[in-house]
Amino acid sequence: MAVPVLSVVLIGLFAGLFFAFSVAVMPGLRRAGDQAMIETMQGVNVAILNPLFALVFLGAPVAALVTAARDAVVGAGMTTVWSFTALAALLAVILITFAFNIPRNNALEAAGPAVDVADPAAVRGAFEAVWVRWNHVRTLLSVLALVCSAVALALR
Repeated sequence: MAVPVLSVVLIGLFAGLFFAFSVAVMPGLRRAGDQAMIETMQGVNVAILNPLFALVFLGAPVAALVTAARDAVVGAGMTTVWSFTALAALLAVILITFAFNIPRNNALEAAGPAVDVADPAAVRGAFEAVWVRWNHVRTLLSVLALVCSAVALALR
């Protein structure tokens, strides 16, 4: 029972991270000037690469995988379906992150220090709208994963 509980907790933190960006961080940065937005996101992109983030970002899908595999082995019926749906949603979030968000983070970093960017509006324009759109998708999918893992836990 410990791994399914851990899975719900980690997925909740995982979803909460993307939710916070969707409802607070990015709307707050939308109000900032181009240079300030670039500088702040460059700082966030460096700061987020830390052990606690790694624990949540990697730990949530690993815990979900262990939970789903265990459910499948013991023939847990609908619990297995809910667990694998949670895992699939998390894997979709990871795929989106690597396909859409990280490349934009890398492009933002490649632009150089915000104070040296010749056209901050263009750099911001190439980053913000697409990054935010895909973050909203990550938020929805990670909340779906949380709901599915919670339902699987409740069915135990």
